[in-house]
Amino acid sequence: MAERAHPRPKIYPPPEFPPRRPGRFDRVPPAVFPAILGLLGLGLALRRGLDAAGLPIGLADLLMGAAAVLWAYAVFAYGVKLARRPSVILDDLKTLPGRTGLAAATVGGMALAAAVAPFSVPLGKGVLVAALVAHGLVMLVTVRALFALPPEGRDVNPGWHLTFIGYIVGGLAAVLVGWSPLALALVWWTVVVAGAIWGVSLVQLFRRIPPAPLRPMLAIHLAPMSFIATILALLGMEGPAQVALALAAGIFVALLAAGRWITESGFSAMWAAFTFPLSAFAGALFASGWDVAGMGVLVVALGVIPPIAYRVITLWGSGRLAAVTNAAEV
Repeated sequence: MAERAHPRPKIYPPPEFPPRRPGRFDRVPPAVFPAILGLLGLGLALRRGLDAAGLPIGLADLLMGAAAVLWAYAVFAYGVKLARRPSVILDDLKTLPGRTGLAAATVGGMALAAAVAPFSVPLGKGVLVAALVAHGLVMLVTVRALFALPPEGRDVNPGWHLTFIGYIVGGLAAVLVGWSPLALALVWWTVVVAGAIWGVSLVQLFRRIPPAPLRPMLAIHLAPMSFIATILALLGMEGPAQVALALAAGIFVALLAAGRWITESGFSAMWAAFTFPLSAFAGALFASGWDVAGMGVLVVALGVIPPIAYRVITLWGSGRLAAVTNAAEV
């Protein structure tokens, strides 16, 4: 009886010597973008707060300028990574931080459009259109990536707000550049899609407890209703705006009540999810005429958002953010 042949061992490539050093932008983590979006939102809220207090808005513009530079650098860095291997975006979209981060990148462009609109309407329009188109592309690629995931990876989560209704931030810019019909259309889109996400998320919350590291993402539920209230107020629809603000306040109070439970796992890059919803709620209060409450929330935002953004951006600079969020590498 002939001896059974042993399978040939796999051939592995020899180790590189000296080891290859990754390029500067080979592993840019999309998870840096939510923190930068928080800074952009804080600048918009601070501009409203200083104006309500009768103070010069120069400090807000300075913050917006710094945040815009950060956003542009991060977009450039990710663009270099994407140019080296375009399919890397599909790898990033396999992870929750990657999907949330890439959506926040294009939403940041819409926030930037709202920031520049008071200075130049044509520039604001150009940035807004570019951001809306880019967000649409990211949404389509995200849908493709979701279908490629196993069923448990396709569960609805708060990050879906950024991907599927991040357009609502464009509605804020649309009002400022004079495109009110577009703003109203984006509000209706948000009401329908966000309503579905809120409903599914509420059912999920009753059925199972979210893992502690993912609980900070629950704060994202505050952002859509806050932007709805702001845009309706800017459009002069005071009644619906007050209703939306009341709903946003209810979400805010619920998040405050569950604050210890939400932050149980300690600081992580997921804490960036606290930043842009908080600034959005402050802006909604100012837009709806609740200046005193808006000042209170703005003070909290000034104490919360910059430290979180600093820690997340520092993690990016050290290379640890890519590791902890499993960012894809070229």
